[in-house]
Amino acid sequence: MTKLFEPTQVGDIAVKNRIVMAPLTRNRSPGAVPNDLNVEYYRQRATAGLIITEATPITHQGQGYADVPGLYTKEALDGWKRVTDAVHAGGGKIVVQMWHVGRISHTTLQPNGGKPVSSTNRAAKGKTYLVNPDGTGTFAETSEPRALETAEIPGIIEDYRKAARAAIDAGFDGVEIHGANGYLLDQFMRDGINDRTDQYGGSIENRTRLTFEVVEAVTKEIGAGRTAIRLSPVTPSNDSYDSNPQAVFTHVVEGLAKYDLAYIHIVEGQTGGERDYKGGTNPSFDYAALRAAYEKAGGKASWMVNNGYDRDMAIAAAETGRADLVAFGKPFIANPDLVERLQKNLPLNAGDQATFYGGGAKGYTDYPLIDKVA
Repeated sequence: MTKLFEPTQVGDIAVKNRIVMAPLTRNRSPGAVPNDLNVEYYRQRATAGLIITEATPITHQGQGYADVPGLYTKEALDGWKRVTDAVHAGGGKIVVQMWHVGRISHTTLQPNGGKPVSSTNRAAKGKTYLVNPDGTGTFAETSEPRALETAEIPGIIEDYRKAARAAIDAGFDGVEIHGANGYLLDQFMRDGINDRTDQYGGSIENRTRLTFEVVEAVTKEIGAGRTAIRLSPVTPSNDSYDSNPQAVFTHVVEGLAKYDLAYIHIVEGQTGGERDYKGGTNPSFDYAALRAAYEKAGGKASWMVNNGYDRDMAIAAAETGRADLVAFGKPFIANPDLVERLQKNLPLNAGDQATFYGGGAKGYTDYPLIDKVA
């Protein structure tokens, strides 16, 4: 037994091991409503210490990809209640990743075909996932956004607050605020995207203001011990860039230290890619220094790491105390019993990448479990 497989406390959430199922967009919720297939998918993975759901938009405006579930209709929340009930019946814990995609969207996904909103009116050099009339999926260029008016921003913060309350009412054990991967909050934080001249643009303090205002609203609504945040300091995902990510994210974690959050989720390197991706003008990003700055500022949240971890890396991270929690993404797609496989050092199923996005049960709920007799 190593620390990786031991129980721990994550804010107000008691978990049975330190293995986390990372958020994974799968595009299998038509109408933005979780369905029977989604219930089974999450139920199968309830042996994880903690499940973080696929990114889930807080409003229709926050939608950026076809067939992802939402947090803003009664039907969606009823669907999520079935998911949370199933995970809890399996002995698991589950938090929802609250999402506003900002400019990473398409007019066909927006209310009344409007423009997506962002910190800027410049389009991202990125793609989103759409569903064709015949049911097939396709990747399309994102649409040109419009910059949010300063007067609109309190409404965005209120949307996060309402979504957090709805999530808890739907049975989630907590929420993870998506502040990573070039989505709305990241679009405000990064100087390669944010070109505003109001109090939400310019200095690091201004660019990070919205993130702190969202954290403040959510923690006041549901409690800091059920609130977490995801950050990706150097990832270039969705055309994101900052000239000095070490300074930006040091400021962010120092500010987060005043909240007794459940955890801080750090994507190391390029999301889903190179772990040693540099980014910015710095020769490298110092993740140890980031955590040290957080703890020096008084932060006590669990520290979650993510991106390309295998069994040995995860065990080492937990044993040395470099991380409190380790998130696995693609391995959980193909291995619903990943915890058992890691614990017993058993081989992993390979994922079928052709079925990652969209479709039905194939490549979603049909991956084989380890033969219990063997």
